[in-house]
Formats: sequence, structure tokens, C-alpha cells
Amino acid sequence: MYPLLFRTVAVRLDPETAHHLAMGLIRTVSRVPGLSHAVRATLGRRPARPVTAVAEAGPFARPVPGLLGLAAGMDKDADTVLGMDMLGFGFVEVGTVTARAQPGNETPRLWRHPEMRALRNRMGFNNRGAAAAGEQLRRLRAGRRGRSVVVGANIGKSKVTPLADAVGDYETSAREVARWADYLVVNVSSPNTPGLRDLQAVDALRPILAAVQRAADGAAGRRVPLLVKIAPDLAEADVDAVAELALELGLAGVVATNTTIGHDLGPGGLSGEPLRERSLAVVRRLRERLGEEPVIIGVGGISSVADAEAMLDAGADLLQAYTAFIYQGPAWPGRINRALAAGRAGAPTR
Repeated sequence: MYPLLFRTVAVRLDPETAHHLAMGLIRTVSRVPGLSHAVRATLGRRPARPVTAVAEAGPFARPVPGLLGLAAGMDKDADTVLGMDMLGFGFVEVGTVTARAQPGNETPRLWRHPEMRALRNRMGFNNRGAAAAGEQLRRLRAGRRGRSVVVGANIGKSKVTPLADAVGDYETSAREVARWADYLVVNVSSPNTPGLRDLQAVDALRPILAAVQRAADGAAGRRVPLLVKIAPDLAEADVDAVAELALELGLAGVVATNTTIGHDLGPGGLSGEPLRERSLAVVRRLRERLGEEPVIIGVGGISSVADAEAMLDAGADLLQAYTAFIYQGPAWPGRINRALAAGRAGAPTR
């Protein structure tokens, strides 16, 4: 049903309008007790075995219900966490949030490329700000169901903040959301904020990561797992340098990868199936450089169980998706997580 609905209805809508309508519907269903339970028990049914906690060589302090989570960019303001959990994502990464609320870039800023199973965006970190996201997460954690969801928070630089002041900007966001998050991700790899990718250079990245770790730990009163998200367009030497920096600072790990600017389709970053091979290569290289301990979240081009298995075999501990969810529909995340759990029963974490 979903492919037919997508081809006949969704593609006729402006992509950003369709996004807001879909997110509103998911939120509404998640707030209706009987209906949300039925959806969770069918489409979002959990695998029998969760991903183990760090005490048993897992990625985070507590078990993760499924290997596949929702990538940042879809639930920018932490409004739809329970809905995404209902649909079977193993964890949800909210954001990207910035220290200051901002409207993002002018429209149009989101395009579909169905023939490539891809999306292209130049959203520009549109969000209500880190303080608002922190309040949403606080409310989420006030409920039993909300406390059960594994949630990451992705933080970026406010557009109006000069690169020279990026450290303080990231610190502000970390303080607002760290207490309520299972992990944080520093996003220095979006192509849609001017100059942001310059912060992937290790000399610029080191003080940001060190400051965010201190601010997050202080706000949360515990060690907050911190990861950095990198672009697929980095040269191999730069991927190696980020891996070395992650080891130097004792980061929890790396998210690989963000969208790519390696296309001729127009402005913005491309996501979806065209990223698959490069994302796999980056994950494989990171695992070789990082060794066994740090967490790698693999994202980019995952649309099938085979794609997911390939990413795990390349060295990822967890997976994320966004674009395939748009093209394949609400049953997809639960189906992928159940298939992965069944296929890897008894397999080691790596």
C-alpha cells in the first residue's frame, strides 16, 4: 500500500509540506493509547533480543532495542520521539539543534530524486533552539514510555555565530540537552551552514569536542557519550585524523556519514542510495583506525537488510537511516530491525 500511496499522493506534495504532514500524523497516532499500542505491536514490533549494554560490550550504558535508529534531521525539535519509537526504530537521534533558534535557509530547500532513491536538502538547521529541545526532552523523560527510549541529541553551530566563537555556541547547546540524552553528536559536517565543514579540521575540532564533553558531563552529572559526525567527502587522510582525535580525546565514537556535496543536482547535500559505497568505505576505514572500542554509527544508503548487514560487517555497531524511511514507509524500520536481529542471533557485537 505504501509504495502506491507514495507514488500517487506524496510525490504530488511539496517535500517539506509532506514531511510536516507525516510527522504530524505520526505524533497524533503516538498520543492515542490504544492505537499507538496496536501500531507498536504490529509495525513496530521489537526484536526478541536487544543490542546489549556497555557492560556486555554494547555501545551505550543501557540496551538498545534495535540496531537501526532514526538519523538526525527528521525530528529536529524532539517532538516525535515516541512516534518513531512506536514505528520500530531502535533509537532516535533528534536535531540538529543549535544554541539559537533559527528558521533555516529560504525555501525551496528539500527535493526528492526518486529515480536515485535519494533526497537533497539545504535546510540549514531550522529548529526552535537548544533550550526548547531540552525542554521537550525533559517532558519526554517525565513519562515511563519516554524514559524507555534511547535518545541521542545532535548539536550544530548557529548560523549567526562566527566560526571563531563556535566553541561557546556548541557548549551552550550541550548544556541544554545533555541531561536528557543517552548520547550527544557534534555535527560539523552539514554542507548547509556556511563554513561549518571547516570545523572538521582537527585543529578546529579539538577545542569544540573537548569543551562539549566538559559542558555535557557537568550538566548531566555523568559521563555523556560523545560522538562526532563527519562528511563522506573527507579525504582519507582527514578521516584518519578524525579517528586519531577521537582516540586522543576518549570520545565514545563517530557517526559516518552525513550528506554529500559530490553531485551536480543543485544546491544542498544528497542522501540515500548514492551514498552507500562511500559510507561503507568510511566506516571500514574508521574501524581500522579506531580499533574495537569506540562506537561507530553507520549511516548513508541503507535501504535493505543486505545494505544494513554490509554496514555492520564493515565495522558499524549501530545503524541509522532517514531517506529509506521516506521511500519505504512506516513498516520499514521495524521490519529491518527484526530481520537483523534474526539474522545475527548469536553473532558477536563486531
